[in-house]
Amino acid sequence: MAQFKKILCPVDFDESSLLALRLAAELAQERKANLYLLHVVAIPPGPEVALPFGKMEAAARTRLERLARQKVKGKARYEIEVMMGDPGVEVLQAAKRLGADLIVMATHGRKGLRRLVLGSVAEYVVREAPCPVLTVKPKGPAPKSAPSRPAKKQQA
Repeated sequence: MAQFKKILCPVDFDESSLLALRLAAELAQERKANLYLLHVVAIPPGPEVALPFGKMEAAARTRLERLARQKVKGKARYEIEVMMGDPGVEVLQAAKRLGADLIVMATHGRKGLRRLVLGSVAEYVVREAPCPVLTVKPKGPAPKSAPSRPAKKQQA
C-alpha cells in the first residue's frame, strides 16, 4: 500500500472542499502523515484590477486557521498556506514544493457551459499533478432508485 506522508488538501471553503478536508484529515491520521491545507486567493484574468488582495489573503488565512483548528487539530499534524494566483497552477506548485505524496481535493461538478467558461481546477490538477490525486465529488441529491417493474399478472 502506498505510503502517504505528505498530503496536500486545497480548500476553497465550499461544502465539497470541507468533505475533502475531512477525508484528508482522516487519511493523515491513519497514515501519521503531515497535512498541508492550502487556500488560493484567485486573481481574475485580464487587466489588473484594484482589489484589496492583502486583506483578502489575511481574511483567508484567518478563516483557514479557524477551520484547521475545528476540523483537524488533534487528528494530524498540519500546516496552512495561503497563496495568490491561479488556483490550479498554485496547487501544482505547492505539491511540487512540498513533495506531496497525495492531493485530496473537491470537484465542483460543473457541467456544460459553466464548466467550459469556469474551467475545472480539479481536472487540471489530476492531469498535471506529480502525485496521485483523490477527488471528492460534491454532495448532491440522493440517487434515484431503479424504477420498479410492474408485477406480472398471475393466471388462475
